[in-house]
Amino acid sequence: MTTAGDIMHRGAQWIPVHETLDRAAQLMRELNVGALPISDENERLCGILTDRDIVVGCVAMGHDPSKITAGEMAQGTPRWIDAGADVSEVLQEMEDHQIRRLPVIENKRLVGMISEADLAQHLTEDQIASWVERVYSVSTAR
Repeated sequence: MTTAGDIMHRGAQWIPVHETLDRAAQLMRELNVGALPISDENERLCGILTDRDIVVGCVAMGHDPSKITAGEMAQGTPRWIDAGADVSEVLQEMEDHQIRRLPVIENKRLVGMISEADLAQHLTEDQIASWVERVYSVSTAR
């Protein structure tokens, strides 16, 4: 059985809710990622911040990214998957919620992220084609 832990990208890092968007953008650049899970003071997942969120939800609206926090950008119910979950559960979670990035949690701690690139490296062409069709159809995903 292939698990979420087998296909995830290890070393994902949180951005605290109180951290500003300019710092989030710097961290994304340093880590070479396009999304960061947002954590509260207890390191509990409260959202995901994407590079697109910063550009469209802050900069394009004329706001100063040094004055807006990651927590202010967090919207909706954050989705995640347990590291031991089967890859079919990963795909189902991402399809059901039309999301392209999924934090992986183990023992209540962030241990990795699963992105489209991770799926492409570990799944068959048929699995990828099916996933793409479901996630990108009438997409409202982030």
